[in-house]
Amino acid sequence: MTNILLLEDLPEIRTWLRSLVLQVFPNAHVSESSRIHDALELVSAVKFDLALVDLGLPDGSGVDVVTKLRDLQPEAQSVVVTIHDDDEHLFPALQAGAFGYILKEQPRELITEQLQRISQGEPPLSPSIARRVMAYFSAKAKPTPQANMLPNVSLTERESEVLLRVAKGYTLPEIGVQLGLSRHTIADYVKQIYRKLNVSSRAEAALEAQRLGLFGR
Repeated sequence: MTNILLLEDLPEIRTWLRSLVLQVFPNAHVSESSRIHDALELVSAVKFDLALVDLGLPDGSGVDVVTKLRDLQPEAQSVVVTIHDDDEHLFPALQAGAFGYILKEQPRELITEQLQRISQGEPPLSPSIARRVMAYFSAKAKPTPQANMLPNVSLTERESEVLLRVAKGYTLPEIGVQLGLSRHTIADYVKQIYRKLNVSSRAEAALEAQRLGLFGR
């Protein structure tokens, strides 16, 4: 990570987050913003690798920045860092393209660990958020007797197994242990699955798993 956007309106929280970011990505250049308007201008002018975005800001919602970054810089990753753990904030952010969702109330060590997952290609999700996503899509799942796939999607049995575990919030190492494969092999499967399904986030993958009837297995 070389160029990181930090959007947070409270100076003390912004300083705290900056210290976390530089601990995980010591060579990064961090651009700070406290307003949606300024952040949108930065996204239009500067190429970012990562954006840490608060949701509740004085001049709007951080979801607007997540959306703008997705549209202008699809290779960049947006991670929400917020106090909001409810569905009304979580799912619009994930649907807008957020790669991860971290709660500020967690211990510093846990947030640092979650940020480190980004370099490993893993979405940083707070444990309670991963459980909420899993519960949401499990509740909506409507398994069909015939199993597996949408007509235009062809996943192998192994890919289906990996997708189901991604949708349930397991990390890549955890999936590797469950399936007896290395984390790197699982990461390759995840990339392949995302490409086949044309998705870019764990939330979208969970939705596809639900549509494919995988939660009924």
